[in-house]
Amino acid sequence: MLGWALTFFIIAILAAIFGFGGIAAGAATIAKVLFFVFIVLFLLSLIAGLVRGNSKVRV
Repeated sequence: MLGWALTFFIIAILAAIFGFGGIAAGAATIAKVLFFVFIVLFLLSLIAGLVRGNSKVRV
C-alpha cells in the first residue's frame, strides 16, 4: 500500500510539472489517503502483535 501511495505521489508531481493541476490535486489526495490508511494498518498490526505476544519462542 505504501508503494501505491508513492506511485500516486510521483504521478502528482509529474502532473504538476506538466501543468495538469486537477490531475495533480487528485493524485496527491489519493496518495495522502493511501499513506494514512497504511499508517493506521501498520499501527493496528503492531498493536495486535504486541498483544498476542511471540508464542513461537520456547525456552
